[in-house]
Amino acid sequence: MYCVRHPDDLFCGAGGSTCGALLVPGVRVVMAANHSRHAINTHQHNHPTTDHDCADISQVVPTRYPRTDILWGSPECTHHTRASGRKRGHGEFTGGLLATDGTDEAAIRSRATMHDIARFAEHHRYRAIIVENVPDARWWGPEEAPGFAFDNWVRSVALWGPYEYRIIYLDSAHAQAAGPGSRSRRPRMYVVFWRKGERAPDFDKWLRPYGLCPRHGRVRLMQQFKRTKVCSPERPWGVYGVKTGQYTYRCPDRQCCDQDIEPRVRGAAEAIDFTLPARTLAERSRPLAANTMRKIEAGWNQYRRAHGIGSVIEPYMVELHGGGSSHRIGTQPMSTLTAGGLNHGVVYADHPLVHDLLPYYGNSRTQPVTAPMPTLTTRDRHGLIGYAAALDECRYRMIIPREAARAMEFPDTFEFIGDREQTIEMIGNAVTTNAARDLVGMVVEALTGEDVALPAWSGDQQAPTGQVAA
Repeated sequence: MYCVRHPDDLFCGAGGSTCGALLVPGVRVVMAANHSRHAINTHQHNHPTTDHDCADISQVVPTRYPRTDILWGSPECTHHTRASGRKRGHGEFTGGLLATDGTDEAAIRSRATMHDIARFAEHHRYRAIIVENVPDARWWGPEEAPGFAFDNWVRSVALWGPYEYRIIYLDSAHAQAAGPGSRSRRPRMYVVFWRKGERAPDFDKWLRPYGLCPRHGRVRLMQQFKRTKVCSPERPWGVYGVKTGQYTYRCPDRQCCDQDIEPRVRGAAEAIDFTLPARTLAERSRPLAANTMRKIEAGWNQYRRAHGIGSVIEPYMVELHGGGSSHRIGTQPMSTLTAGGLNHGVVYADHPLVHDLLPYYGNSRTQPVTAPMPTLTTRDRHGLIGYAAALDECRYRMIIPREAARAMEFPDTFEFIGDREQTIEMIGNAVTTNAARDLVGMVVEALTGEDVALPAWSGDQQAPTGQVAA
């Protein structure tokens, strides 16, 4: 048990960040606040020992809440992102509040929730603050000076500690320090503040996912930013991606620095309940939309392998929202879940006599279910592979909210209070519990000076070999 006072959770949503914080020994979330009634009801139902306030945070006087050591804040991110093809909003710099020139006032008020962090820091002088938002929030400011408002915001918070700070770019699938990463992609920016003169968090210990270096075996990877128009190693920003992202990962040994290494990740298929009913494409009374079929066929053509008169196929996800991809194999994390709706389908073949098991680790190969199952580890590392003579024999359905919540690492015992639409909204707006777990654990370790021991987790629960020091 660590001798640390407890955190507040502003803009708490349904409670993903709280679930993660509570995984750190000695942590209790004292106060959780949000403007959404169904989110507060859900949070209170699952965390009855926490005090709750359903309120517009911008209208709350900071003295209303107790002083704690840590503040976790997740200001609204909707109007910082470029989702759905929108340009980043900058209307407050051209028309201002209550503008009559077409400026989106809701967007202005949404972005203004960032300033509530500084207001609460001014009064409570927290020992540490963690702020979560989308990476695009880094460019908050007028079009002719992107990032100007964000830079001023960071300085306004830092003055009240006074604080040191570091900006982190982390995908939840890669938050693996104190346990497995999420089964969904969740690229986020986190700003971590700590008081000047106090122990800085050990970022190196807590922010390095596991990967398999061809030369050194399992290692904890190092983040490596590309040099582009919008970022560089000296000015990091962005999302993970070997081809389209702004950063990748590499082995910590310098002799391997020119080789990108994919972190070990959990697959979306681990969150899917394959026992739920799903019709084959041939059984559907109404054909799917042409665009949906195009994506399903693209996945079939990419992931199937010929086998006798049919094909072997691993489960794969179909992404019906916009973005840069239309499908991905089930051994990869689910694409980012949003509050706007569940836009993910799952495709799999289901033949009762010829299912194969697919081990997800090492150099293992598929094997029929009639053979003994390979050695079981402490995590589910086996998935079903089916055979189909044609695409029409494959089953297809949309994922359900419980599967989406599982991909966001909510425990199966977590109960959402609200209708289906409200539940989807809460899941899409949530912080993944594993990211909060690692970041709060990192900060608690710095505040207490006591080591928060990390488990023997290496991406597949096998002991690391060939570990390379940074």
